Amino acid sequence: MVFFEKIVDDNSELEAILKNPIVPLDKKQGILEGVFAGKVHVITNSFFKLVVKKGRSSILFDTAKQFVQQYNAIKGIVTAEVTSASALTDANRAEVISLVKKELGANEVLVKEKVNPELIGGFVLKVGDRQFDASIASGLNKLKKEFAH
Repeated sequence: MVFFEKIVDDNSELEAILKNPIVPLDKKQGILEGVFAGKVHVITNSFFKLVVKKGRSSILFDTAKQFVQQYNAIKGIVTAEVTSASALTDANRAEVISLVKKELGANEVLVKEKVNPELIGGFVLKVGDRQFDASIASGLNKLKKEFAH
């Protein structure tokens, strides 16, 4: 399901086709078979066929997202999104993983990295609904607000 979620997330056209009620069910089934045949488990492929056959292909992407979220919650897997001014080094990545594991008691941490030069330096760490902003840009904005008062 993670593979399916990533492919659909990266390809908005596939999601649009699955959600489009005008596209015939057999065409949707053919597209899914063409894209995922031999790349997903047989049970997952059967699930895709059943959902499409029942005319519910519009919920496939959301179902995959929810499945991955539930699986990760049960297994203690946490996704940490790190936005930094430059690419993370291996040492930075390991430090983020260690910190998140310690603070949240996670078994495993998946790190999604983004680069945003506008941060100037530092990083912004998002885990679930929590955010820790240690960017230089944020610090400068806080200073600017303090001097304005």
